[in-house]
Amino acid sequence: MAIFITGGARSGKSGFAEAYAAKLAKQGIYVATSQAWDEEMKERTARHRQDRKQSGYPWRTIEEPLALAELLARLEGEHAGEPERPVVLVDCLTLWLTNWLLRVDHGPDDERDADPHRYDELHAEAEKLTAAVAAYTGPLLLVTNEVGSGIVPAYPLGRRFRDEAGRLNRKLAAICGEAYLVVAGIPLDLKKHAFAFDED
Repeated sequence: MAIFITGGARSGKSGFAEAYAAKLAKQGIYVATSQAWDEEMKERTARHRQDRKQSGYPWRTIEEPLALAELLARLEGEHAGEPERPVVLVDCLTLWLTNWLLRVDHGPDDERDADPHRYDELHAEAEKLTAAVAAYTGPLLLVTNEVGSGIVPAYPLGRRFRDEAGRLNRKLAAICGEAYLVVAGIPLDLKKHAFAFDED
């Protein structure tokens, strides 16, 4: 079953995801989607890896910045049928989205603006990821960021990121069995409190 976990920066969503993972399985696979572009990011990545090591929970870390759908399909094949499957924790979807957005949004502004299909690859990858999550039968936690609650970004790529993140979060939350919003370290069960229209 897939579990969707969202929240703002430093809300405690990753800590909640890791604690939840420890209750779902005796061991876990931590899928890190970040790319270390600078020294601060390298230090942050190393610190997170050390924190997981010191937690005492047996994590196996896989770094995968782009081919997330393919990785989930491979892990499904490797562990299908096992009586005690490891929990898979993806942290995080918005970094994965950033990696793809930067990959497809390249070149001079006038060339990008003239190409109406430049985001087709990004949308295709989002569909592939959604299908891979839906097909995954083991315990799976997806961590993402809630980025649409602040001011409208002042630049086009920032606005594109905000919109694409919102669309991706909606798609994945809809197919996950559970969805949580973490605010100030407190996880809120979104599906439990979701409004439902009356059916005639």
